[in-house]
Amino acid sequence: MAKTSTQRLGIFLALALVMAVTRIHLSLFNHDVRDASWAVFFLAGFWLRGQARWAFPLLMAEAVLIDFIVISNTGQSFWSHYCVSAAYWFLVPSYGALWLGGNWLARHDLGLRLPTLGLAAVALLVSASLCYLISNGSFYWLSASVPAPRSFANWFVNLGDWYVPFLGTTAIYVGVGAVLHVLAVQLARASRHAGQTNLPR
Repeated sequence: MAKTSTQRLGIFLALALVMAVTRIHLSLFNHDVRDASWAVFFLAGFWLRGQARWAFPLLMAEAVLIDFIVISNTGQSFWSHYCVSAAYWFLVPSYGALWLGGNWLARHDLGLRLPTLGLAAVALLVSASLCYLISNGSFYWLSASVPAPRSFANWFVNLGDWYVPFLGTTAIYVGVGAVLHVLAVQLARASRHAGQTNLPR
């Protein structure tokens, strides 16, 4: 579905708002609100294909800014926080994997057909798994917050502890995005059909 510059900006702002509201939930909202950042980068890659030069860096900057604000509001130094280490910067390739997954899906989009659902599941599973492997692995092996001695056996246990919750949360948000996408496509088709029906004969 072709998008105008205004539509692309609207999509970007909506995704940025969702990430802001859910990512800052630790300090302002109930803890049951899950972080939608992974889904935001996947959906952005799908909906904003071809806009990576500006959209991806801005979303990355927003994610870091939110983390900085949330951590600072707890009275802690950003650079000495448990979650911030050399591994923190691996969020760029982690989120990049999600963006590329959404981008790949956009390039292979078959429209509102069953095969598209299968492609979407594969793209999400592969990109979210790669994101998790990079983010979790970099934290485990590079962060001073992880107690020594480190081992591959312990890392695999750690991977297993968090994989399903992260994947499940991302899938739920992407599912909501998919429903909104289907509704938008159907509305656009109905609008075009109505316009063609009302053309003078």
